[in-house]
Amino acid sequence: MRKGPYALWLYLMKLGASAGCHQRPDRSFFFHGWQFPVCARCTGVLAGQLVGIPIAIKKNISTLTAVLCCETTMLDWSLQYSGVKKSTNKRRLVTGLLGGFGLAVIYVNIIRFVIKKIRRSENVRNGDKNGT
Repeated sequence: MRKGPYALWLYLMKLGASAGCHQRPDRSFFFHGWQFPVCARCTGVLAGQLVGIPIAIKKNISTLTAVLCCETTMLDWSLQYSGVKKSTNKRRLVTGLLGGFGLAVIYVNIIRFVIKKIRRSENVRNGDKNGT
């Protein structure tokens, strides 16, 4: 096997496939002739998570908002799957961004919840009956 860009691309393609992406060329972006290792929607989800985690850490975003962001991805997929409306790579990217952002917020909110529970139980153990 050749070393260099091809080896890296092949590695990334295997990584994308192992993550569960279908990697269909017609639903993927290309850069200088190289197919992205994940489809347009998965590209959006990954980018949304990368952007969403630091934003969710800095700002307290509600879980309801996060779920609504995730629902846009599901709605686009459902409309496409049912044949009601054909999706485009641009729409897949945008709804993937929203879905990834929503997932990131949910991850951060779950971690915050667990940390809060741990702190409360430690406070109760240390004699604070209110757990605050």
